Amino acid sequence: MNKLQRWAASSLLAVGALSLAACSNMSTRDKYTAGGAAVGGVAGNVISGGGTLGTLGGAAVGGVVGSQVGKEKDKREQR
Repeated sequence: MNKLQRWAASSLLAVGALSLAACSNMSTRDKYTAGGAAVGGVAGNVISGGGTLGTLGGAAVGGVVGSQVGKEKDKREQR
């Protein structure tokens, strides 16, 4: 991975983390969905070598996984 790709991935991860901090009124499930999509998008980008399809696919899969993890966490907190 070249220097520009590393910089882009690091920047995307930092922006994702900062944007989650700004969403304090979101539910746990929403936060996990957004975080999963951000991490999945970065991972998909790195794995596919910067491919758009890999980035979008990673974001979609990460969002679904994050949503399900957040859903289970919400259920446990309601008990």
